[in-house]
Amino acid sequence: QGFGNVGAPAALIGQEQFGCRIVAVSDSSGGIFAEDGLAVRALVSHKKKSGRVHDFPGARNITNNDLLELECDILIPAALENVITMANAGKVAAKMVAEFANGPVGADEILHGNGIPVIPDFLCNGGGVIVSYFEMVQNANFDHWDEKEVFRRLEKKMIEAYRSVRVLSSQNQVPMRQAAYSIAVSRVVQAMHMRGWI
Repeated sequence: QGFGNVGAPAALIGQEQFGCRIVAVSDSSGGIFAEDGLAVRALVSHKKKSGRVHDFPGARNITNNDLLELECDILIPAALENVITMANAGKVAAKMVAEFANGPVGADEILHGNGIPVIPDFLCNGGGVIVSYFEMVQNANFDHWDEKEVFRRLEKKMIEAYRSVRVLSSQNQVPMRQAAYSIAVSRVVQAMHMRGWI
């Protein structure tokens, strides 16, 4: 949901690097659906030419609301805040929601109650901050890592972070956002204690 600066690269990477079948995308004008999957690179060209995803050959036009309610493995809201609300959360049929936009889910408890985990935005989007930290480390050490090394370290950090959040969420039967906040706050407190601030 949101085939723009975030959603389009997510769809391309998902399809080309991980073999994902992208069944639907949308932008501000509406969405498209193809059960057998969309050719994402061709769709990027179509959007550049037409200015929208609608009327892509081999797909049927749908609404943004239709997209949010499709049965799928992963729903990625990648555009607007508060698109999954108390009013429509009960209709979400994805197995998981990954927040690529800032604050697109305003109904964690409903999704959690329906067994749909929500990977919170600040966890999904943490990679950019981590890579900025890697740049600082390299600068401080007069070091240079190649792209492969950066990705290796990033993948390790992201997997560790996701697993920590998922385990705490499962152990305490709370939404992943609450688990992520709990881990973040506890780490800040631990750092403050180690520095003698508290």
